Amino acid sequence: MKKRALVLTGGGDCPGLNAVIRGIVKRAAQTKDWEVVGSIQSFDGVLQEPTEIINLTDKVVAGIHYQGGTILGTTTKGGPLAWPVKENDGTWSFVDRSDEMIRKLKNMGINAVINIGGDGSQRISQTLFEKGLNIIGVPKTIDNDLSATDYTFGYQTAVQIATEAVDRLVTTASSHNRVIILEVMGRDAGWIALSSAIAGGAEICLIPEIPYEIPKILEAINKRIIDGKGHVIIVVSEGAKQKGGEVLSAKSDEIGNENLKLGGIANKLLNDLKDAGCEVDMRETVLGHLQRGGVPIAFDRVLATQFGVKAMELAIGGVFGKMVAYNHPDVVSVPFLEAISKYHYINPQSALVKTAKGIGMSFGD
Repeated sequence: MKKRALVLTGGGDCPGLNAVIRGIVKRAAQTKDWEVVGSIQSFDGVLQEPTEIINLTDKVVAGIHYQGGTILGTTTKGGPLAWPVKENDGTWSFVDRSDEMIRKLKNMGINAVINIGGDGSQRISQTLFEKGLNIIGVPKTIDNDLSATDYTFGYQTAVQIATEAVDRLVTTASSHNRVIILEVMGRDAGWIALSSAIAGGAEICLIPEIPYEIPKILEAINKRIIDGKGHVIIVVSEGAKQKGGEVLSAKSDEIGNENLKLGGIANKLLNDLKDAGCEVDMRETVLGHLQRGGVPIAFDRVLATQFGVKAMELAIGGVFGKMVAYNHPDVVSVPFLEAISKYHYINPQSALVKTAKGIGMSFGD
């Protein structure tokens, strides 16, 4: 009888997820001893009654490596450790169904679980591993904010999309002598903003790691726009904040999703600059979910495939409790505890920040 590996994708979607799934299935097919199944909407597919599990064969995954999103679907709500339950009075409570799920997986003949997800997903992986589940993690985040891996798939695609946005905004900003503010994703780490700002030639970049001051930004604008002539592109992470201020966020009203919703920093920055006396014509653009949708670039397809193959090889070798990681030039594995122990922030003294400052870019500090 063949062994069974269960694959699932959790958290926000990301370019390259399908390439990981394909890599897992293709590697399993080389052994003849394993078959792969997928859980729909992360762990929800296992927990639902009836279960939502699909067979992942070569035919099913054929050609999906260049498709965005995930054929398994994903969710940011609930999960086995905090399953939302609606009470008779209309309120919601949360129950831990992890032990029930582990028993269910055993009855389904699952020998290994491969959890593709970000920091939150891998924290769930660690808890399930401690409960005895044979589980392996694959890192997924466009924010590139997991310290145990040099890169995560999807990040380079997000940077490419953001860079193309900067390129397009430059032409319209220069045509109208405007300041245009581009808001990109980056809750706690500003990797997308910084890389796209350098690649696109932005004049100002605001990231969570370096709190900004409005007078400093205004000073940078005035150096570029003289007598109404000139233009400025400002790239700002959604998690950027003013010195002494707080991140602009709102509490989510989605049941089972406890994450704060970020967004609106571009509009706030525009109004703060106006209040500070900036008379230049200004506009804002929020890139939003365009960054996480669509076709992954070649780099992310290759990295995602490497992650998928490595994850399946760990399962074949009976190595669990670890997350796949990229330590250039090798694809390795690290314990979950190491993977989630440290956040991957931008060091304000790093070579990348020094490069940006070396070409005259302002961080508003």
